[in-house]
Amino acid sequence: MFTGIVTAMGRIRSVKRGGSGADFTIDCGYKAIEIGESIAIDGTCLTVVEVVPGGYLTQATAETLSLTTLGTAAAGQSVNLERALSVGDRLGGHIVSGHVDGVGTIQSIEPIGDEAVRVAFGHPRELSRFIARKGSIAVDGISLTINGVGDGVFDVVLIPHTRAVTSLGKKGVGDPVNLEVDVVARYVIRSLEVDASTGSAGEST
Repeated sequence: MFTGIVTAMGRIRSVKRGGSGADFTIDCGYKAIEIGESIAIDGTCLTVVEVVPGGYLTQATAETLSLTTLGTAAAGQSVNLERALSVGDRLGGHIVSGHVDGVGTIQSIEPIGDEAVRVAFGHPRELSRFIARKGSIAVDGISLTINGVGDGVFDVVLIPHTRAVTSLGKKGVGDPVNLEVDVVARYVIRSLEVDASTGSAGEST
């Protein structure tokens, strides 16, 4: 479990692709990395399988590669990193599982003063029902508040700090991003669908 608060920017040292997936060696400044721990890379939860000097090795399955931006990731690329939560950690963003729901695309970047920018993202149509103004969404693993919603698009405002400490500050129009919708929105929609299919208005105790 994560919060979407990026704790380090790493770099892909190498990528080794095969029929079953890919091995990624990640350079990062994390201390005391342990084999078996979960670290989100651009919002994708992956397991540490080996610790190497200055970083670690992780593996992504073919399915993960097909559903996330890791499918086109290359050596030298900057990535957002977040280690899994420990009991007692502050929940500074929102609850994030590290399970990417779809890949979006940066459609526009507009300066709005004080070095902040408004960034618009196109998204898969099937995610529209989970995206609401003032709701939460994780973009490349970053917890963001949705500022506006349009037809197949939403926008957020990035403050200078977010641009400086995450990979979004390096991306431009046309670049792909991983999207994870708010888990609360996911379960609310699912509950409504179940109630509608059973004709139930819900039960009270």
